[in-house]
Amino acid sequence: MYHNPVLLQESVDGLNIKEDGIYVDVTFGGGGHSKEILKRLGSGGRLIAFDQDEDALENTIDDERFTLINENFRYIVQFLKFYGIRKVDGILADFGVSSHQFDKADRGFSTRFEADLDMRMNKKNEVSAHDIVNGYDFDDLRRILFEYGELRNVNAVAKALIEQREKSPLETTGQLKEALRSFLPKSKEHKILAQVYQAIRIEVNQEIEVIKEFLLQTPIVLDVGGRLSVLSYHSLEDRLVKRFIRAGQFEGEPEKDFYGNIDVPFKKIGGLIVPSTEEIKKNNRARSAKLRIAERI
Repeated sequence: MYHNPVLLQESVDGLNIKEDGIYVDVTFGGGGHSKEILKRLGSGGRLIAFDQDEDALENTIDDERFTLINENFRYIVQFLKFYGIRKVDGILADFGVSSHQFDKADRGFSTRFEADLDMRMNKKNEVSAHDIVNGYDFDDLRRILFEYGELRNVNAVAKALIEQREKSPLETTGQLKEALRSFLPKSKEHKILAQVYQAIRIEVNQEIEVIKEFLLQTPIVLDVGGRLSVLSYHSLEDRLVKRFIRAGQFEGEPEKDFYGNIDVPFKKIGGLIVPSTEEIKKNNRARSAKLRIAERI
């Protein structure tokens, strides 16, 4: 099962869909967002979807208006050009890991299952969680645990992983958990493990770099008046989206033209949107979702 799309109506509403428009769903997954977009398109509309996980191909939609590309959305400009598309009317991105990936034990994404250290969203990628846990030096382990896992005691955790792997390589999620046993008080075990897994997963899949590359391409492919609708699930992602919409870049102040006017590619549409209490009750994985919408100017 793939997850029920979070903020489905709100995120698709944010695209302000035109019946004959061209839209892109860069995180197809189970196809929930794509199906909703297709409902709102007329016969002259078109939807292009991306998903690097080959499992998602099983969910492809039999509709002549629909094309599914089995690639990472960091290549959005390249593949849209390949399909003869230079400008689109809207782009939707849902950065969350799908429930399917969490619930499939052998992928190694979940703290609930014993599995090989993998965590690759694209199973063709060479680098896995095993390579990072067993191959990264102290400084690199410390960096990802701090930046991506937002852990406090990163020095001690990195040292413990290195000491354990020197005795024998860490092959499974169970061995990883055992190596971290002294840092996992019962009251916080799940939370700390989730932070460690998040850090490793983000590094394995280059998630932050991919999001930055993707966002920088959105002004290129979106037509004037086109909409960007983005769902994020942790502060690292949301911070990037917020800053890019506000400033057209990820750090510093917006650029200004010769006359001192702020020169940015987007204007914010509405405020931050989060799931209702009712939605969170129905789908606990929606609890950390944040939706931001912007329009190309």
